[in-house]
Amino acid sequence: MLAQLLIGSLIIIVTVIVVAPTWWGLELTLTRSRSWLRRPPYGPRMTVMLCVSMLWSLLTLILAVWVWALALWFLGIFITFETSVYFSLVAFTTLGFGGILIPPDWRLLGGMAAANGLLIFGLLAAMLVEAFKQVRAHRLGED
Repeated sequence: MLAQLLIGSLIIIVTVIVVAPTWWGLELTLTRSRSWLRRPPYGPRMTVMLCVSMLWSLLTLILAVWVWALALWFLGIFITFETSVYFSLVAFTTLGFGGILIPPDWRLLGGMAAANGLLIFGLLAAMLVEAFKQVRAHRLGED
């Protein structure tokens, strides 16, 4: 049990290290696009920035899922990499376990992946709200 908790904690730390720069990158992108966002037409520009923010968020999610998938595959928990990716995505999105279950000796990792996914989704939602707020503030000429 302790080994699972330590391994799961390390995987979560790696996910944070991999994912954190993506948020910084989005912030940098929004900051650099200020002058572009302030010019009319505002609607299409806002739509483009929101699409970029959403796609950026999806990329962030995919990176985090791949970190878990690589870890599960490397640990030999699943035989194929595809199975590791599927399980990681299902656990990370808290969809629920379907046809593929993690072996009982490793089941704590499934819960830790779900907890990591919940935190990442919460941060992604906050990031999207902040991106929308910044785009609207640029549109209104606020800083």
